[in-house]
Amino acid sequence: MTGHHFAAYSFVDRIVEFDPGQRARGSFAIPADIAAFPSALIAEAVGQLAAWAAMDAIAFRGRPVAALATETRFHGVAGPGDTLELAADLFACDDDAVAYNGSARIAGRTVIELVDCLGPMLPVADFDDPHVLRERLALLRDGGAKPGRFRGIAPLPFDVTDRVPGKSLSALLAVPAAAPFFDDHFPRRPVFPATLLLDTQIRLALDVARDVPSLRGATPHPVKMTHVKMRSFIVPSQRLALGVELTSESDGTLKAMLSATTGERTVASARLWLAADAANSASSDGPVAVSAR
Repeated sequence: MTGHHFAAYSFVDRIVEFDPGQRARGSFAIPADIAAFPSALIAEAVGQLAAWAAMDAIAFRGRPVAALATETRFHGVAGPGDTLELAADLFACDDDAVAYNGSARIAGRTVIELVDCLGPMLPVADFDDPHVLRERLALLRDGGAKPGRFRGIAPLPFDVTDRVPGKSLSALLAVPAAAPFFDDHFPRRPVFPATLLLDTQIRLALDVARDVPSLRGATPHPVKMTHVKMRSFIVPSQRLALGVELTSESDGTLKAMLSATTGERTVASARLWLAADAANSASSDGPVAVSAR
């Protein structure tokens, strides 16, 4: 294993309650010296806690991978120095899949909720060493891992290929051929994290929303994301065409249809609702966390 394992893309550093296949409670201390920790990574932290409870329940024969999320509700943001209080409640778990709800709080304040998430189970040995995972879980449950190993992720560059101000945007994203997070996601089979894709798509949607005439001077922010579907793995060096189509809803919110394709094949899709409030700071969901040093 490399020095990046359990450091570059692991967001649970302590588990305080644990009932395999049923529920888990844990925490993650966001390092104080990184630039930001966006909502997509908060959702990732909740999913990782659920994964620990699911893997242990089936004796590490399989591990869940991202596939479906019915709804993610954004209630607030997290920043460097905050501690996430994580919760995962599993309502189905076997060798085929895990289904769960989850949330993250900061000082008792809910910042994100995940509703009706489903992760198919795939053979754990295809992705990681089961023995190493068991040892990591034992550490997390016995006082926790040393915090501060996460050093940030450089913002992923993309090229905008088409833009209709306030309505739509198309961009090309080149998945890196190599990056530290691949050593953590995963050591035996590098997979581009779905939450990094979603983070990029949220940023594109916010960019489009800033040009909506009725929102000028206000700050758009995500309210909820629904119908998240990951249809296939995204691998190193893959090129993705990203699309955002924005429409106004009767309640004053904006709905963004998000897509990611490669060739003629759709690899991911989701719907994102945005709202705007001149006093709301949720758009400070800035770049993916980058070391401030």
